[in-house]
Amino acid sequence: MALETEQQIFARKRLGWRRTAPGMASLALFGLVALSLLAATFLIFSTVRAERAERVQVAQTREVLEALREITTATLNAETGQRGYIITLDRRYLAPFQLGAASYPTAMRRLHALLDPAADARQRALVARVEKLADAKFAEMAETVSLVDDGRIVDAEARLLSDEGQQLMTELRATAGELEAIEAGQLRRAASDTLRLEGRMAPLLAGLLLLILGALVLGLWQVVRGARAEALAATAQDLSAARDRADLLAGELNHRVKNLFAVVLAIVKMSGKGDPAAKPAIDKIAQRLHALLRSHEVTQGDRTRPEIDLRELVDTALEPYRLDESRGRIEGDPVMLRSHLAVPLGLVLHELVTNAVKYGALANGDGKLAVSWRHEGGRVRLIWREEGAKPVAPSGDEGFGSMLIGSSAKQIAGTIERHFHPTGVEVTMDFPVK
Repeated sequence: MALETEQQIFARKRLGWRRTAPGMASLALFGLVALSLLAATFLIFSTVRAERAERVQVAQTREVLEALREITTATLNAETGQRGYIITLDRRYLAPFQLGAASYPTAMRRLHALLDPAADARQRALVARVEKLADAKFAEMAETVSLVDDGRIVDAEARLLSDEGQQLMTELRATAGELEAIEAGQLRRAASDTLRLEGRMAPLLAGLLLLILGALVLGLWQVVRGARAEALAATAQDLSAARDRADLLAGELNHRVKNLFAVVLAIVKMSGKGDPAAKPAIDKIAQRLHALLRSHEVTQGDRTRPEIDLRELVDTALEPYRLDESRGRIEGDPVMLRSHLAVPLGLVLHELVTNAVKYGALANGDGKLAVSWRHEGGRVRLIWREEGAKPVAPSGDEGFGSMLIGSSAKQIAGTIERHFHPTGVEVTMDFPVK
């Protein structure tokens, strides 16, 4: 009798582990999705920060270039007036000289105010060099004008022909040009950093979509594991409890994924609050996340809805990529599907969309996608056709995506066939509506 009791205890422990394992896997995937969403949030913040830094650098570069132009313009105006006065002795030429001499100090102070707080050693040296050359040039011009005023015209002309002023002006232009080149280089680096961060956004969002697909697959796996656990139950009560637990785990996973989306959406919207310039980027990111959330909700299947529109299922799978009419065409008869078909069909559509984004028609700007279906005799025939992309030939080994499609075909009691052609791929699905 004691031996029988020990066997029963061992069986109960084994059954308990089988029931607990799916929950542990769910928590592991939940942690992975959470980390990915946190990474996405960090990248969003980094992108917004880089765009803000680029805007600041653009304004800084523009103002520095304007200050340098004001300095060189003031010097040229003064030189024009100086030479005209020496040659013609007409005091009207002193007006541009005096204007340049008056505007130069203001432009120099502006250049110091712009660059001194954050300038590196080379920039500070160049600013000091510009100031030294400009001061020397204005001193040389003021001296020649003073010589003319004193009647020493020959001395003034000799000083003018000494090439001292020309050499100062040449060095001033070269120094200002080097300073402009440094500012332009900083602007290019800021723009490059922004483009690099923006380039990471699309792959990360695609990765999030794949993780959500993994969550759906795990939910399906949990249901299968739950069914096996139910088979070990000794009584009808144990069987019912195991089924309820599997449903609870799947529902909890969906609930947590939705909560994570809600948190990330709130963080994204808060990150752009008070920054009107960042609002377009924030709105675009929020729209993508909303589309991913709606895709998750529809393809997971809603138990409160006995039927789901096939058009809604297809539109939701493609919504994150917002294809225009020139690249995407979706058409078909009105078809209402039983809700239990939404999950396997949604998984297949997500697998096709993922492959199209990675390798097919959606991987470049020239590809085209057409999805059409017909409803005849209680069955639906759906054709997914991609054009304008190099097809990926099937390998000898069956990958996870192929296994997923094959498993989904069995669940919908239909067939799914793929045909590769020179410009893309065509997938044909045939399944009963009820």
